[in-house]
Amino acid sequence: MLGNYLIGLREGLEASLVVCILIAYLVKTGRRDALKPVWTGIAVAVTVALAFGAGLEFGSQELTFEAQELLGGSLSILAVGLVTWMVFWMRRTARHLKTELHGKLDAALQMGTGALVATAFLAVGREGLETALFMWTSVRTSTDGSYEPLAGALLGLLTAVLLGWLFYRGALKINLAKFFTWTGGMLVVVAAGVLAYGVHDLQEGRFLGGLQNKAFDISETIPPDSWYGTLLKGVFNFQPDPTVLQVTVWALYLVPTLFFFLAPIGSGTSKRVAKQKATETDEKAEANRAAEAAG
Repeated sequence: MLGNYLIGLREGLEASLVVCILIAYLVKTGRRDALKPVWTGIAVAVTVALAFGAGLEFGSQELTFEAQELLGGSLSILAVGLVTWMVFWMRRTARHLKTELHGKLDAALQMGTGALVATAFLAVGREGLETALFMWTSVRTSTDGSYEPLAGALLGLLTAVLLGWLFYRGALKINLAKFFTWTGGMLVVVAAGVLAYGVHDLQEGRFLGGLQNKAFDISETIPPDSWYGTLLKGVFNFQPDPTVLQVTVWALYLVPTLFFFLAPIGSGTSKRVAKQKATETDEKAEANRAAEAAG
């Protein structure tokens, strides 16, 4: 439940910040007449996300077991890809999100009502679709088929709405860059578990071989139905008896993704610039020496 709460909080807060920035900008610039199209775009985005989640839940029930496993495994992998892209994108743009949204909103105001609706829809819709997809995969991987992951996500979304309102009122100020870095790192760990379980689904449907080749089995030490086994399952999608392929995929995703995510932003660029400057300095020095020798 904690992992899903984090997902709901993270995605919801991103969407809440976007909404707050759009509305605050319109209010401060005296364009309250544009608020209705913005709220319309937000409402359409939420409706599409809910319809997408409902379609996944009820549509998959009509499929055969193998088709359900293929769909679940494939969408789990897709969800991990989207979440990974999101956390890297948000870490890069958190400092400049306000400026970027203001520019898009200025352009939309010049184009008319339809552009305002589209801007709000696109700004919120992406987070909504990502959340619906990730929540559906989390509900599928719950050990008892319960909707506890969904409850955790909803609590996270409600917390995000409250935080967004406090941001708008100016009552809460935090370092967003650090916030998205820490929550993004934790989401990468959660995503690694979802990826491993997606591979488990594909193996269970015999699309990637069977489940016989176990990496280890500690079911007696950490029973899946114990409170700590349930906690590990809910937060990290932990399995006490994973296959070799699941462990391999988990490690190959988690280690490099965390390394690059936690690396200082722009460090690679700074090194390249420094190296280029050093090369230019050496070339100038060589050219000076050659000129002096010729003279």
